[in-house]
Amino acid sequence: MDRVLIIDADMGAGHAAVAAELAARLRERGHEARRVDVLDLLPSGVGSALRGFYRAAVRRAPWLYDGIYAAFFRSEHGPESTALAALAARRLSETVDEYRPNVIVPVFHLAAQVTGRMRALGELSVATAVMVTDFAVHRQWLHPGNDVYLCISADAAEQVRARIGRPAYAPGPIVPEKFRQAAVTEENRWVRVLRHVGEERIPVLISTGSWGVARGLPETTDALYRNGYLPVVLCGRDQRIQAQMEHLPGVLSCGWVEDIEALMVAAAVLIDNAAGQTAVQALAAGLPVVGYRPIAGHGREGVLRMAHLGVSAYAGSHAELLDSLAWLTRPGEKRDRQVRAGRALFAGNAAEEIHRLAGKASAEGPAAETAVHRK
Repeated sequence: MDRVLIIDADMGAGHAAVAAELAARLRERGHEARRVDVLDLLPSGVGSALRGFYRAAVRRAPWLYDGIYAAFFRSEHGPESTALAALAARRLSETVDEYRPNVIVPVFHLAAQVTGRMRALGELSVATAVMVTDFAVHRQWLHPGNDVYLCISADAAEQVRARIGRPAYAPGPIVPEKFRQAAVTEENRWVRVLRHVGEERIPVLISTGSWGVARGLPETTDALYRNGYLPVVLCGRDQRIQAQMEHLPGVLSCGWVEDIEALMVAAAVLIDNAAGQTAVQALAAGLPVVGYRPIAGHGREGVLRMAHLGVSAYAGSHAELLDSLAWLTRPGEKRDRQVRAGRALFAGNAAEEIHRLAGKASAEGPAAETAVHRK
């Protein structure tokens, strides 16, 4: 039985969701799959400090994160790997020695730096297949020591090939099949909830991620309500924001929603600010997406890249948001074209690519990259 080690990160819920779904798909194919958090591979206290700093910067000092992103993520200049990558090497080596995986799959950029650095230094003999979860591929994803890159779009794969010359393919996002299979039925509780709360209003989801990060929610929800929409705010696990939203007139405030796929097919549009897992889940469900007031750094880059690819719309103001909602909430070729473009991203299956690599990889090193082929 082939063994796959997946390295994710507790940085919001998106990377963990990708890792969990990928592990489930690999197990269905007869593989053994184990997950490890790259933050746990760092020296004691470093991972939690890194997570706390990032969360605080994105929520309270976006200007600071913008500066960090420009200097260390967007820039093409700098060291081949981040200094943090060296700090995780010892514990990853111990994990590899104990588990003896056939292939390692990083699904977070720091994890890709760790494996790439170790491969380049000859400290890791196991082949690596990096699962890039961003539409805009920043520098911290990229290390020439990694064997293969699996991306969520052909555009992202081209970014990888152009910048580091490594094999890169585009099997598409990792999203549970329930999002593609969800349908509007009378058994869908959200159909009844939205009908009861909003009466004749058009339900529009507003994503704030698992951490409840968003700007200008009171103004946005007010503009939507005054123009005939029902704002449904997804507050993630942030009870503070949820409590604030509950006091706004005409707003449906939701905490963590386990059956989010049912809510998505019952709604008309998703307003997204991060181009992360919620956005690609909406694309799989056929829910139109409009990017608005993106979070700092990678959020802004990803939202703009999605719009550039035609899988979402982008609104730079309240007026543009209302204009986008006017055509996204009604049947028409423009709306249908965007939905088709989003669903077309799901052209392959990253688990199949990893299955091929795991079946042939051993201690052959970089030669194992030839085992992966584009569908």
